[in-house]
Amino acid sequence: MASCYGVSKLLLILLTTSFATALPATKPVSGQINSNSVLVALLDSHYTELAELVEKALLLQTLEEAVGRHNITIFAPRNDALERNLDPLFKSFLLEPRNLKSLQTLLMFHILPRRVSSPQWPSLSHYHRTLSNDHVHLTVDAPTLRLKVDSAEIIRPDDVIRPDGIIHGIERLLIPRSVQEDFNRRRSLRSISAVLPEGAPEVDPRTNRLKKPPPPVPAGAPPVLPIYSAMSPGPSLAPAPAPGPGGPRHHFNGEAQVKDFIHTLLHYGGYNEMADILVNLTSLATEMGRLVSEGYVLTVLAPNDEAMAKLTTDQLSEPGAPEQIVYYHIIPEYQTEESMYNAVRRFGKVKYDSLRFPHKVLAQEADGSVKFGHGEGSAYLFDPDIYTDGRISVQGIDGVLFPVEETPATEIKPAAPVVKKVAKSRRGK
Repeated sequence: MASCYGVSKLLLILLTTSFATALPATKPVSGQINSNSVLVALLDSHYTELAELVEKALLLQTLEEAVGRHNITIFAPRNDALERNLDPLFKSFLLEPRNLKSLQTLLMFHILPRRVSSPQWPSLSHYHRTLSNDHVHLTVDAPTLRLKVDSAEIIRPDDVIRPDGIIHGIERLLIPRSVQEDFNRRRSLRSISAVLPEGAPEVDPRTNRLKKPPPPVPAGAPPVLPIYSAMSPGPSLAPAPAPGPGGPRHHFNGEAQVKDFIHTLLHYGGYNEMADILVNLTSLATEMGRLVSEGYVLTVLAPNDEAMAKLTTDQLSEPGAPEQIVYYHIIPEYQTEESMYNAVRRFGKVKYDSLRFPHKVLAQEADGSVKFGHGEGSAYLFDPDIYTDGRISVQGIDGVLFPVEETPATEIKPAAPVVKKVAKSRRGK
């Protein structure tokens, strides 16, 4: 009896050991899976693209828990199917961080929480619940007897078999309806609305009420702000920013117009130095383009090459000197040779605002033309209307203009008024 008891006890130990090695654990306590797991086999097979998507979707821990509870069935598209048949836009949609939920839903749609091998495939149509709580349709194609899951064909049944799961190779990716609808909404921009940035509402300190927004400016109307408010903080700090999207006045392509008039200067000849300053030495061309795009108009008094050659090193050595020189030659008005000549003929002397605030450019009639500036630093209108397009006017002059520093005038005592005696007219009787 003792020997029989010892044999039965030994058989019980061997059977317990064999069952422990054959059956999977209920749930890994340490969070690690067996090296013989179907998840490890997924990494070493022809389905590494799918395994990479699982890793990016942060689903490894979820699948480890599913494997620990029960066997799983994975419908896996091969790497070449994902690379060849998957739409690049749809793939980029899945990899965006904000669409992580859609990627997780799509991947768990390929996994059944039970083991279904090809001999166990249902002969009739049958629905199975996936890990994403959706259902897939398992069928058998009648003419070819091919196994199918939804509309995808099983091209490699029972490709990978492990104790805790099985992998079937399918011809293409399965896309659940919820993920497809989410992708369609993103693509048609139904769920995304471009909102123009607006400032915070202003409160009137006198009434403690919100100020009413200004009325909209119609297209083509002159800008409401003065041009000095629209200019960049300083010519030597940074290039002017590009105009923002939208807006009621962004209907002029200012950058193209500035490039056009600079090309016209170069083809006209004799104004290469001015064009070089605008393009290479400063960011003024960018800022002029932005101003024109905002709806402002400009008149450029362009000194020719002979006048620019007379500039000394001291005049150009100071920081920001080229910008300040050009700013004084830009008038924030649209003037042509005819309009300026008519103005000086009518009013004698006219002072035009310049972008070098607060200095003004003096214009007057001289020798049948228009002369700008004061005294020896004056310049004549030499090449009129080099470029006129309704927004930018370029007038060639034969000198470089510099503003006259205003000094306070000395107080002069007014002279005593001269009294003129006028005889009274006498009326006849």
